[in-house]
Amino acid sequence: MTHNQRVPDKIRVLVADDQTLVRTGFRVILEAEGDIEVVAEADTGTAAIRQAQLAAPDVILMDIRMPELDGLSATEEIRRQPNPPTIIVLTTFDQNEYVYRALQAGAAGFLLKDSPSTRLIAAVRAAATGDSLIEPAITRRLVERFVEPVVAQGLPTELASLTDRELDVLRLIARGLSNAEIAAELVVAETTVKTHVARLLTKLGVRDRVQAVVVAYETGFANRH
Repeated sequence: MTHNQRVPDKIRVLVADDQTLVRTGFRVILEAEGDIEVVAEADTGTAAIRQAQLAAPDVILMDIRMPELDGLSATEEIRRQPNPPTIIVLTTFDQNEYVYRALQAGAAGFLLKDSPSTRLIAAVRAAATGDSLIEPAITRRLVERFVEPVVAQGLPTELASLTDRELDVLRLIARGLSNAEIAAELVVAETTVKTHVARLLTKLGVRDRVQAVVVAYETGFANRH
């Protein structure tokens, strides 16, 4: 059973950032929540890899720019380990060039460093249940700068096996919505959304919803809606 499949008593978080104030701030915000525990901190990518093995976190908040080894390289290394934790990449708008690489490295979500504390908490909880998210603003910037514009004529062949409802779900995932937000938008139960997500990931042959977002944009599907 993977980290994402179990519901822990407390969500175990590793905070990897080279700025002490950032790590401390995140710890204070997260540990004020009864269901989240910061089990380790790291100030370099190398330390993040080591702590990922020693502390067995469920979720890692990973800064991109760190000494010794950057957050992207650390993410790649950690994701190669058996039963890896979910990794949320911390970013700022001036780091857009890294976002696509982070997707390819296996990051499950993105969070702007100046996001409100409620968004940080929601992102950690979502990641712990496998419902990782991408900030909608980051998704837009990512697509505008790094995905070649594609004008799809009809439904892309890569998506032909999806049902109409699965296409609806994919469209909303591409907008950065969480399962709970998709459920509210489609007026269905969250468990129903989870089923649709699992099925469309299997049909697309991708490992997580972030990879599904990439497919949606690369095929031009998301650009039409």
